Amino acid sequence: LAQPVTPELLVSPSSQDGDLGSEGPEDRGNWTGRLDFLLSCIGYCVGLGNVWRFPYRAYTNGGGAFLVPYFIMLAICGIPIFFMELSLGQFSSLGPLAVWKISPLFKGVGMGTILIVSLVAIYYNMIIAYVLFYLFASLTSDLPWQHCGNWWNTDLCLDHHVIKAGNTTFPVNITNTVSPSEEYWSRYVLHIQGSSGIGDPGRIRWNLCLCLLLSWTIVYLCILKGVKSSGKVVYFTATFPYLILVMLLIRGVTLEGAWKGIRFYLTPQFDHLLSSKVWIEAALQIFYSLGVGFGGLLTFASYNTFHQNIYRDTFIVTLGNAITSILAGFAIFSVLGYMSQELGVPVNQVAKAGPGLAFVVYPQAMTMLPLSPFWSFLFFFMLLTLGLDSQFAFMETIVTAVTDEFPYYLRPKKASFSAVICIALFLMGLILTTEGGMYWLVLLDDYSAGFGLMVVVITTCLVVTRVYGMKRFCRDIHMMLGFKPGPYFRACWMVLSPATMMALLVYNIIKYQPSEYGSYRFPAWAEVLGILMGVLSCLMIPLGMVVAVLQEEGTLWERVQQASQPAMDWGPSLEENRTGMYVASLAGSQSPKPLMVHMRKYGGITSYENTAIEVDREMEEEEEE
Repeated sequence: LAQPVTPELLVSPSSQDGDLGSEGPEDRGNWTGRLDFLLSCIGYCVGLGNVWRFPYRAYTNGGGAFLVPYFIMLAICGIPIFFMELSLGQFSSLGPLAVWKISPLFKGVGMGTILIVSLVAIYYNMIIAYVLFYLFASLTSDLPWQHCGNWWNTDLCLDHHVIKAGNTTFPVNITNTVSPSEEYWSRYVLHIQGSSGIGDPGRIRWNLCLCLLLSWTIVYLCILKGVKSSGKVVYFTATFPYLILVMLLIRGVTLEGAWKGIRFYLTPQFDHLLSSKVWIEAALQIFYSLGVGFGGLLTFASYNTFHQNIYRDTFIVTLGNAITSILAGFAIFSVLGYMSQELGVPVNQVAKAGPGLAFVVYPQAMTMLPLSPFWSFLFFFMLLTLGLDSQFAFMETIVTAVTDEFPYYLRPKKASFSAVICIALFLMGLILTTEGGMYWLVLLDDYSAGFGLMVVVITTCLVVTRVYGMKRFCRDIHMMLGFKPGPYFRACWMVLSPATMMALLVYNIIKYQPSEYGSYRFPAWAEVLGILMGVLSCLMIPLGMVVAVLQEEGTLWERVQQASQPAMDWGPSLEENRTGMYVASLAGSQSPKPLMVHMRKYGGITSYENTAIEVDREMEEEEEE
């Protein structure tokens, strides 16, 4: 008798002759090195916010006392949600859209995530373009923002070198003056005087446009082959910033007046802990710093092998991220202390957050140091490497999400598809290169990942614990890692994390403040546009529900129930990892007993097979009850 021939599409990866060491969906790709995943996660989480947001947030919210709510919020909100995202990605080997096979009714959450990430990717790369601009500007013997007297300077410009050289007994009134670095940033780099506001973008600044094109080209070349190429680039981009940070830290603390700044940064003001604002600020810092809800963590974990120890990785990345933020605070505030002594003003007058710190205050401080172009180049090179690996994650998230939805069409053409996305986002970002581009960047920064992102994370948390079921989710993790999450994780997932994030959401809505840039107030139509950006990502959830319900049959309630159940092919992507309820639920499954596949492959029973047998026995006992 002739042997029945199995069509190629139905052959599961495990039954094909392939590399025995590979344990992931072969056509999708996997990390090629052991540290690729860990370094990618560190690179993704440790970004620009660690340098320009955390130190400022700490000093305005009680100095050293801020670390108390910071670490409490890390334990309640950060670590549990981080672990949940990694578990979902690794268990299913699916991107942020396809992962909603866990409950197709909520696929709109994935659509909302992609919308948020796309908006963030547009303006985040513009910040990288500014960094490139300053990086090239530092390649001189004399920094261009060192002195007044250039064509872009005004009469208000006051050079600190002049103050130092002058008679120190004569007090100089510097209240109505502007530093050369501030005029260089606003009048030369941005050329913001060419725009009257957000509704009048003015002309495109071609030097900024070319920097944006360069930053998109760098990002594309690094994600060209997916995680195989970006996984190698992060060996440099995730580790090199630490080297520069340590150099800046050593240089900073050896400066005169450095301790003035560090004392200002760390002096604990415990009375601040009674204010709800401080706790909210701590939670917000954790939320944005770890990058939960953006889909990047889920995407990276989806390229892991099934039994990768993400429990250990969670603690390494989250605690490493927190320590980096604190270290960066020392590097920043030691230099600000020196600067305040040089200018003879209090530290709080020179301290700023966000782009103001990176492109005005710190460059100004650099001009006061010997070998200023060298330190300036190092600082901006650190910002470049910090920004790039976060941008890789955003792009990988978008590309993976869409290719996992249409694997037969898009996976073979992943490089071309990545190019199309990069070009589209570059064209959308062109408005940011105009003279009024900064207003648009502030609007995107304030609204694209605000309450919409919180709604996405809260919904994910509630769906996994309430709709899919906590018991089922813990069983999946047991099957994957060989142990169940402890009571700490279960308590956070069930109650503490969603409750904290809901409090954050309510606080954000109550304390809503219109956007502003310096003294410029945004018009009402711009506010409405910003709010719509946030609302649109939330509207994806009900829209996804309508689509899911229409695809089912029966009465409305039956349809809702069917759509909220996991899809037939939900579960581990490889057949040998599918045990218990996941056995033979793959299309064209060849083996009713994955355990046999495992024994054939590994020549015996490993600890994970024992776990699989345990999980199966536990489920049988439950069914008998």
